[in-house]
Amino acid sequence: MIYVLVPFYNEEDNLSKLISSLHDFFVDIDVHYVFSDDGSIDKSIEILNSLLKNDNFVIISDGKNYGPGHAFDVGFNWILGHSNDDKDTVVTIEADSTSDLGILKTMITLSQLGYDLVIASVYAQGGGFSKTSFFRKVISSIANLMFRFVFDLKVLTLSSFYRVYNVSIMRSIKSKYGNIIEEHGFICMLEILLKSVKVNAKIVEIPMMLKSDNRVGKSNLKVFKTTISYLKFLIKSKRKLK
Repeated sequence: MIYVLVPFYNEEDNLSKLISSLHDFFVDIDVHYVFSDDGSIDKSIEILNSLLKNDNFVIISDGKNYGPGHAFDVGFNWILGHSNDDKDTVVTIEADSTSDLGILKTMITLSQLGYDLVIASVYAQGGGFSKTSFFRKVISSIANLMFRFVFDLKVLTLSSFYRVYNVSIMRSIKSKYGNIIEEHGFICMLEILLKSVKVNAKIVEIPMMLKSDNRVGKSNLKVFKTTISYLKFLIKSKRKLK
């Protein structure tokens, strides 16, 4: 089984394009969509129910806004509670259609060949950004370099939502730490990456162009708030993630 986990917050203008792209990709493939709502106040849930009515899907929502980390965590835990095979695959993807589905077949194939975590990487050779501000590129590059140095990580892209996990590695993380994700903000992607490294996950990256021009509206990422959360995480995580 392939589970597609999509955290979302007020994405009514982007969901139709995303669902259309996913339907085109997963033709004749056994897939279950897991949409995890972070307290949307627009018509996102209504749109999803309409677009997914002929699919296997669940929309998880309690109407509260915690942050993407919480949305990911409840989604992962729902999948662990429903998966009957550790060889099942979890695809995590942006709700705003900035992730390139053109590389998803390769990512899933690598996962099935034995990689526990496959990361779509804008910093791998051949990857990059399209129509992203210079300031955001600089902040992203500095954060990636700093955390790679501090934690001695060989991975180039640390914060990408677009990944493919084996269910087995999620169970290993849950068993070791008692939870999959604690952080509520965008730093959650670094947290789960570090935990994956600590449980000896086999990790590989493939290049991706982040297609910011596909997004309608502004990104939900708040640069200053996210930068502060990265610094706080740096201070506390060296003693916690052992």
